[in-house]
Formats: sequence, structure tokens, C-alpha cells
Amino acid sequence: MYYLEQAEKPRLKTTHFSKSRSLLMEQRMDLPEDIDDVSKSDDNESSVSTSAQKEETRVIAITSGKGGVGKTTVSVNLAISMARMGKKVLLMDGDLGLANVNVLLGIIPEHNIYEVIKGKKRIQDVIMHTNYGIDLLAGASGISQLANLNDEQRENFLQSLEALKGYDVVIIDTGAGVGANVVGLVKPADEIIIVSTPEPTSITDAYGMIKSIVVNRQGKRLKLLMNRVDSAIEAKRISDRLISISSQFLKAEVESIGFIFEEEIVQKSIRNQRPYVVVYPGSKSAACVQHLAMRLLNLDTEAKEPGGINNFLSKLASVFGAESKS
Repeated sequence: MYYLEQAEKPRLKTTHFSKSRSLLMEQRMDLPEDIDDVSKSDDNESSVSTSAQKEETRVIAITSGKGGVGKTTVSVNLAISMARMGKKVLLMDGDLGLANVNVLLGIIPEHNIYEVIKGKKRIQDVIMHTNYGIDLLAGASGISQLANLNDEQRENFLQSLEALKGYDVVIIDTGAGVGANVVGLVKPADEIIIVSTPEPTSITDAYGMIKSIVVNRQGKRLKLLMNRVDSAIEAKRISDRLISISSQFLKAEVESIGFIFEEEIVQKSIRNQRPYVVVYPGSKSAACVQHLAMRLLNLDTEAKEPGGINNFLSKLASVFGAESKS
């Protein structure tokens, strides 16, 4: 993290982390030894969910400071994991310029969100039901001007999103970077997950994303997910340092939501266009995503402000309005 510390405060002293056995035990993640254990846990979660009072739709934005960190792969596998826990999930491809969620699922969409924006289709006609138990709102290339729609197009788009109210969870896979289109989709979300890898460039860009978000939205707790790590110790060491620096220099509330191991099966599943939680359910990566899904479903949405689709739409409308004026 030296590069971040020097950029913000040249004389900041580096904190050293103990590698004692006790630290190792603290950072171990209890991964299930058999996928059947996860399935039984999922069944219990599902029964509790169906018996409880139905909550508002939770909008989760998954983003990153740079491309190539596995953000879309995380979004796809997380959506499927939540669906397997009894939740009705919509996965929305929010990468407005380079949509590729459907590619990872091996699906060729007949329609996409651009047709909704142009007023040619209703959103109900564009949403696809997949064999993975999730619904997909596919994106498309060539709509990076989303924030510059005319009044009629903007109104059509916002009204169409009302149909998303029937979902338990809406996961938005945003584009990478700190551009207006990305931040515009991230800011209204109930929860924001920033994905990073241990690489120095990824960590630096993750910090830049955190900085961009807190400038526009103070008081929102962000969640950090470390992807492609070799060990739990590595994940905790890097996460703790990034969280500490974000708190010190940005006054940002960032919490670690988990990590995902680096495994060859992840790249293999991408090449085969089959999510690894489906084809490799007993892998460490799949267990990490299961753990992430359970943590998110057990975490209450922030009490600081209302959540749900209505709140998301009102914020999204204000973002579009502000962008069109600038």
C-alpha cells in the first residue's frame, strides 16, 4: 500500500502485520467440506426467508476501479448463489458500453436494455428467464450516452424500471472506472460492493473508486471484496490496509465483505461460459461465493436511509437530471 500512502501523505508510517499463528486462525474462513453441507444450509435459509415478511427489493451494485478484476464473474456467480437460497434475483448488465454478462452465461439475448431506453420495448419483454434460476436484463454496446438521454427517453426508462419491484434482489454489474455512467448507477444503490485484486494497480484504482463514491455520497458504508487471492491472510492484510487508508484520508466507512480464492477452475468456467458455482460447486471459489451470498442476505440494509426500488428510482432520476444539466 506504499504507493497509496505516499500519494495521500508522504510521511505516513506503514503498519506492520503480525504473522503469528493466532492471526492465521482469526483470518481462516470456515469453508464447507462438502457441497451438501452448503445445500442444507441454503435450504434452511430459504425456509426462513419464505416464512418471514417480504422485504423491499435490495439493489446491490457491484463495481470496480479497473477492468479485469473479475467483477462480472462475481456478479454472475453471486446472483445464482442467492437464487439457490430461495431469492428471486434479477441480474442487470450495467456496463453500458461493453455489456458481457450474457457472454459468461452462454446466452445470446434477443433484446436488450437499449430497446427499452429507445421506447421500442417494455422492460417486461426484455428481461430473460435463464436456466440458472435468475432473470437477466441484458445490456448492449453503444449506449454509453445513457446520462444524456432526452426527456422522453429518460422518462420511458425510469417508468420501465417500476417492473423490477417483484424481485428480492437486483444485482447491477456496473462498468469499471469512475466515469459518470458508472458512478450514476452506483450512487443510488442500497449496497455497493467494490471488487479488487491484490495487484497494486487494482488496489490503487479501488481506492480511487472509493474516493469518487464518497465525494458524491457521504455517510454510505461501502463493502470491499478481495478477488483472486492466494490465502485468507493475504486478503485480510490488504483489505485492512485499504480500509484503514480510506478511513484516515477519506473519512469513508468501508468494511470487508469477504474474499474469493484464485483457482484455475474460474478461468476454465469463463472459457466454457458456465458459472463455476454450477459446474464446480465443490471448489473453494464456489464456497467463497456461497459465504458472500449468505453474509449479504443476513445483513440488514443500511438504516440511515430508505432502500428498495422506489428509493433507487428517485436517486437515479436525480442523477440523470444532474448529468443533463452539466
